[in-house]
Amino acid sequence: MSAPSTSALAKEIVVRLQAAGFAAFWVGGCVRDFLLGREPQDFDIATDARPDQVENLFPRTIPVGKKFGVVIVVAGGREFQVAAFRAEADYQDGRRPEKIVFAGAAADALRRDFTVNGLFYDPLTEKIHDWVGGEKDLRAKIIRTIGAPEQRFGEDHLRMLRAVRFAARLDFEIEPATFAAIQALAPKIKLISAERIRDELIKLFAPPQAGRMNGLVDEWIGGKNVPVVTRPTQPSNHPSIHQSINPAARGLVLLRDSGLLEHVLPELAATVSCGQSPDFHPEGSVFNHVCLMLEKLPAAASEALPWAVLLHDIAKPVTASRDPVNGQIHFYGHEQVGAGMAEAILRRLKFSSREIEEIVATVRYHMQFKDVKQMRKATLRRLLLRETFPLELELHRLDCLGSHGVLEFYHFLREQAAELEKQPAIRPPLLSGDDLIRLGLKPGRELGALLAELRELQLADDLKTPDEARAWVRRKRAA
Repeated sequence: MSAPSTSALAKEIVVRLQAAGFAAFWVGGCVRDFLLGREPQDFDIATDARPDQVENLFPRTIPVGKKFGVVIVVAGGREFQVAAFRAEADYQDGRRPEKIVFAGAAADALRRDFTVNGLFYDPLTEKIHDWVGGEKDLRAKIIRTIGAPEQRFGEDHLRMLRAVRFAARLDFEIEPATFAAIQALAPKIKLISAERIRDELIKLFAPPQAGRMNGLVDEWIGGKNVPVVTRPTQPSNHPSIHQSINPAARGLVLLRDSGLLEHVLPELAATVSCGQSPDFHPEGSVFNHVCLMLEKLPAAASEALPWAVLLHDIAKPVTASRDPVNGQIHFYGHEQVGAGMAEAILRRLKFSSREIEEIVATVRYHMQFKDVKQMRKATLRRLLLRETFPLELELHRLDCLGSHGVLEFYHFLREQAAELEKQPAIRPPLLSGDDLIRLGLKPGRELGALLAELRELQLADDLKTPDEARAWVRRKRAA
């Protein structure tokens, strides 16, 4: 027997709350996503039950935000946020309210960020409750704040980034007054913690998910029952989300146009006015180049790839020089300078050490790919054997597609990698340091140099077995 789905578990929570005499609804993003034909990642439930009453009804709960009326209910091994209807007031830090007041469902809807996130759904009666005009804006594909945008963004400055993310990922437009407020208040985003900014940017630049939208559900509200739990089987009249620009690319453009980019990624904002020689980059500025690369992001790419794209040319504005003879623009050493800049940016945004190492290495090595056909066999194989090679290769492919479009080196490297896969003996070194010690060497520089030389000869196919390697070491020492 298969485990119950997340939506079934979320419905059971509502059933138990209502059976105990409480009002309870699914709210926010899960309702929006269902109406857009997408599978919600999380289900949030709003109720007039207080936190203590919720804890009494469910055997496993986590009081993660109890003082704000929020309890996590654990069901079927999954976590569901159950929040009491509330109104909020006295935002002092641009993030959280100083006080909350338990209220009704309509007041709870009015405190939320955007109209499309303010819809309430009863999975038992299959009715939508809309106190904020979310239905109209969802149909019109508009991101609009609930109430005055200056007030909503003043309560939590991160909502400005969230508006950009929702518009980009859903292929919606930001309502003009809402967008104007973001442009006016953009500098305040710097008051938000690096971790929260990082999390929003990761979601904004995430690769697209193939087939994640089927179009708007045709049977909607206005007195009708809404079969939200059933995904639409026939395409609606509404276009698919991926009929237009890739969401990561559109997100970058919206960050620029909203004024947020210069405050969250000022180094990337500098690429907007950084021109390139048209012989190599007919697309124009570095910013245009990055946008075109993001536009080509494949579905289900690694999480590191968008960041390698964003940062691979990050040092071009600071390394740019113009040839006095032919006028060509050069960026000598931008990959090395860029690796340092990329590390500083990722540390500022509190990325993990593993993520930083992977992305920085990819930035540092990305210019090597233009020379692969001239490399010695051993040098080429070292490149192919790097742990970051798959990410580097995908970055190179996008780098080409975002400029001249020639994939000659990409296909060459794929062929070489396939050939190398047929020779698994090349991957581990023929001898280790312990092996050399057993041959009479002492730990130190000589041993390290011999290991490096052995590896070079192995990768060049000059030494193929451990016995050949030992014989070479004996001859070397005897000489």
